[in-house]
Amino acid sequence: MPLKVYNSYTRQKEVFHSITPGHVGMYVCGPTVSGESHLGHARPYITFDFIFRYLTYKGYKVRYVRNITDAGHFEEEGKEAEDKVGKKAILEKLEPMELVQKYTNLFHWAMLQFNCVEPSIEPTATGHIVEQINMIEKIITEGYAYEVNSSVYFDLKKYAATHDYGKLSGRVMDELLETTRELDGQQEKRDKADFALWKSAAPEHIMRWKSPWGEGFPGWHIECSAMATKYLGAEFDIHGGGMDLQFPHHESEIAQSTICNHHAPAKYWIHNNMITINGKKMGKSYNNVIKLTEMFSGNHPLLTQAFTPMTVRFFILQSHYRSPVDFSSEALQASEKALKRLWEAYEVLKKLQVGTSEKGTDVALETKVLQWINEFDDFMDDDFSTAKILANMFELAPVINGIKDGHIPANAITASTLVLLQQQFKIYLEDVFGLTQTTSGDDGALQGVMQLLIDIRKESKAKKDYATSDKIRNQLTSLGIELKDEKDGGMSWNR
Repeated sequence: MPLKVYNSYTRQKEVFHSITPGHVGMYVCGPTVSGESHLGHARPYITFDFIFRYLTYKGYKVRYVRNITDAGHFEEEGKEAEDKVGKKAILEKLEPMELVQKYTNLFHWAMLQFNCVEPSIEPTATGHIVEQINMIEKIITEGYAYEVNSSVYFDLKKYAATHDYGKLSGRVMDELLETTRELDGQQEKRDKADFALWKSAAPEHIMRWKSPWGEGFPGWHIECSAMATKYLGAEFDIHGGGMDLQFPHHESEIAQSTICNHHAPAKYWIHNNMITINGKKMGKSYNNVIKLTEMFSGNHPLLTQAFTPMTVRFFILQSHYRSPVDFSSEALQASEKALKRLWEAYEVLKKLQVGTSEKGTDVALETKVLQWINEFDDFMDDDFSTAKILANMFELAPVINGIKDGHIPANAITASTLVLLQQQFKIYLEDVFGLTQTTSGDDGALQGVMQLLIDIRKESKAKKDYATSDKIRNQLTSLGIELKDEKDGGMSWNR
């Protein structure tokens, strides 16, 4: 089954064919490092991490470019341009690059906690000012940009006259022109829908660079166009990001790059949906942000406990990347328990061996197990359906545990099927989904305490001191810890 991806630009699933056979170029819009990343930011970077991992598993050599936006990221819809980095630097009494370094380090730390693979290239906007200026000059030469008062704007109305502007986001150009005309108060533009490629820096503006049009700073959209072109070429395979970036950011990228490079930038546009709280997108403007450090510590009013990075990663994997995910502490608790059950089954699976029983293969079970396993690749090839793969894994978990407990004969499935099951669980849980076994800092001590209690309970049972034996079991049960007597006389426990 060939890999199919949902292309946001055409609004349909398409068979994936890379421009250069065996190679994939993928650009993903990275963070604006003016503050700490929150749970909503985690979704795109985990999403494109498992997409990167899967393409690698499929045999592609992937060049994954994810940028760092450290040069402002100003917005101009309905208000004067705002330099996020400069504004936050003043509030925190730091130099802009000091602030940028602080939050870039924190972002990298969070990605490490999530076990995200580092991108092939991580360019910064401030490191590519020359490329951005060169691109703006080309757009001016092509007649689609103009200078006024030392700022440069993209002539959107001219572009829309001959190009399909708004196709990615579903915006109608005439409606866009009408609404933005009322919102924007910048009179220097030819048309209020025109977006900035370069902005003249006011005297108080901290971050500024020399350009042919005077000292200023680049527009948000031109940064990504310049970096994507430099490292992936005029046309590359995948451009990714959150659905909230479709307009105006990605729509503007398409326009700029198409004029400058005479080619639309990406062959496939892939967008993840949002994490919401009570149906609202998580974002600073809604005052409903949960920072990643708060997620991991549990220090937030909406959280009932701390959640590990792997629980958060699993929570995101349980839904299709194009579906919205509504956050709740209860949903994360359910994910925590589900991940624990699945990982315990995986640990059991790694130790299973082919049985020596004279009983033969259970053909019906063998057929079902093979179907569940073989669907892993099919589901992933169908637009990265991680949730369906996890559903199949939960179907397989009782079979794995049944073989371990003796309820299902070890010979019920063939040796080759068992090996395939072990291989596919490892490939998907670890290599593609990027999940790892995580323990909290006190788990080593807990293991020791539990082993001591198990030993005391064994001694009590051997002495027929059932009151002490039962007391230990009942007290642990009340604390959410279950003891299990094994067939070989051993004893195990789980939370």
